[in-house]
Amino acid sequence: MTVTTEPTTPALDAHALRADFPILAQEVNGHPLVYLDSASTSQKPSVVIDAVADYYREYNANVHRGIYTIGEKATAAYEAARVKVAAFINAPDSHEIVFTRNATEAINLVAYSWGRRNIDRGDAIVLTEMEHHANLVPWQLLVQERDGDLEFIPITDDGILRLDVFEVLLRLKPKLVAFTHVSNTLGTINPVREMVEMAHAAGALVLVDGAQAVPHVAVDVQALGADFYAFSGHKMLGPMGSGALWARRELLEAMPPFLSGGEMIREVHLRRSDFNDIPWKFEAGTPAVGDAIGLGVASDYLTAIGMDAVREHERDLVAYALETLPREIPDIALYGPMDPTLRGGVLPFNLPGIHPHDVAQVLDRSGVAVRAGHHCTMPLHERLDLAATARASFNVYSTRDDIDALAAGLKEVQRVFNG
Repeated sequence: MTVTTEPTTPALDAHALRADFPILAQEVNGHPLVYLDSASTSQKPSVVIDAVADYYREYNANVHRGIYTIGEKATAAYEAARVKVAAFINAPDSHEIVFTRNATEAINLVAYSWGRRNIDRGDAIVLTEMEHHANLVPWQLLVQERDGDLEFIPITDDGILRLDVFEVLLRLKPKLVAFTHVSNTLGTINPVREMVEMAHAAGALVLVDGAQAVPHVAVDVQALGADFYAFSGHKMLGPMGSGALWARRELLEAMPPFLSGGEMIREVHLRRSDFNDIPWKFEAGTPAVGDAIGLGVASDYLTAIGMDAVREHERDLVAYALETLPREIPDIALYGPMDPTLRGGVLPFNLPGIHPHDVAQVLDRSGVAVRAGHHCTMPLHERLDLAATARASFNVYSTRDDIDALAAGLKEVQRVFNG
């Protein structure tokens, strides 16, 4: 009897991948670097570093302008990167990808361009209590200017959105719902497709902050159904200063330019201008060509690994950390969902009586790098009645050994402060 099974996703070999990241070969304070701050920014593989360096060494030229060899090569590489990024998130058309410096700029683009055209007095925008400041402050400024209203989906004590309250808020007929795909502080993976369907049924458009999702889970913007999707390149192994906004073509075509000047125009007269097609209508001035090329290479790198494998690797790390840290550090306080299937590779924690900044500083003596503070989510920390937290976060190069090193480092923190 022959038994057939479905093929499984090949396991990600983080130990092998670490060789691709030159920064991880160094020592810090006499210890191997244990980098656990990938939610802030990821490290870069050599192929990304080399791609950016090659651009500046070999064909540094402005794009869409120089009809000479290296100018045409730069333009081709820049636009090829756009195609790669579109494919990575399964956008139906690469022209729906607008290059930005980061997710923050992408969200501001929507707030200034779409928001100031569509939000009027009394109009509501629905956000959540877990939003990064980048998906909060732009909407605060917009409703202050337009005399609109902000409403917020609350969370449970373990960091899950209250969809029952969301359903009630939708009765206000908001113009926009904006929320994070994966919380940068708690790691909560939100049910995007379900929330999009609920919002659309109420007549609202949806913007998703994907900064913490695109590097860690398979993102298919067509399947998710959102109207806007923003993300940063530097969190997905790409260069700092790279990122993108995806939006439905009809929305981009109806939106006025965000910034003005060169490149975003087709024809300029002294008293009027005609604007360029999308996406270039939103890419004023000389773009970060090398960074965009690097972002395209990072997309290829993650695609080659397989995002299902990335997700399974980080789920395993979260499960291991949720098991190991409480066993080794019994009085540690952990926050967010305790089910590893509901959270990304982010783990906020505190040690009783020790400030997170002191925790991070002592960990650094052992070469362990973690974040400490409010992680640009001050309202979320207020909701949880926390002044700050320390945060460990993972990526494709993170290993169980890193978590063991974190546990050992935390024991040293306790020894230093508690004797």
